[in-house]
Amino acid sequence: MSPRRSPRNLFRDNGLLIACLGLFAVFFVGMVVSGAASYNQEQQAHGSQERISVLEYLTTGDFVEATFENWESEFLQMGMYVVLTAFLYQKGSSESKPIDKSAPQDQDPRTASTNERTPWPVRTGGWVLALYEHSLAIAFFALFFGSMALHAIGGVKAFNDEQVAHGEAAISVWRYVTTSQFWFESMQNWQSEFIAVAAIVGLSIFLRQRGSAESKPVAEPHRETGA
Repeated sequence: MSPRRSPRNLFRDNGLLIACLGLFAVFFVGMVVSGAASYNQEQQAHGSQERISVLEYLTTGDFVEATFENWESEFLQMGMYVVLTAFLYQKGSSESKPIDKSAPQDQDPRTASTNERTPWPVRTGGWVLALYEHSLAIAFFALFFGSMALHAIGGVKAFNDEQVAHGEAAISVWRYVTTSQFWFESMQNWQSEFIAVAAIVGLSIFLRQRGSAESKPVAEPHRETGA
């Protein structure tokens, strides 16, 4: 029987994930509350005296579009980064695999020695392993396309509310994804994600953060590649 882990050890072992989820929860609640207030102010500016609650705001196209428009770009960024770092290099960056030597990530799992702690897809082999060795990218792209679909659904609802308020006809989701508004909403976020990735790839060549897994050791030469 394995010993029970104390809360202190649990946070030490999972602190990065817990902290990120905690910050997500704080900012998500803040977004919902401020978004509902902003939505009510906008409705008042258009002559409507009806106010909606925070819970009602969660059902609006305004909320769904704003939320998944951002999630879509984040998952695209991470999915593309996972794939690009498998094939491309940046000399001197901590975000790149070493250029002149093999990296552990390139090891063929079919030749690895296994034991009971080895992930079960590796022990199973076949198509299960073939899927598993690309599962991180697959997961991110599934989240990207799912978020993109919800962005379109929420976006067309918000768009149609605006259309109806101005006495114009509503449009379908399929028509909405051909509009410049949908692609502007997407690409204004996509471009910001990739400039952020380019910044960490480039800045990590010359700058350091002691103790961070995203930085090279402080005394490491600039041309040294990889963490």
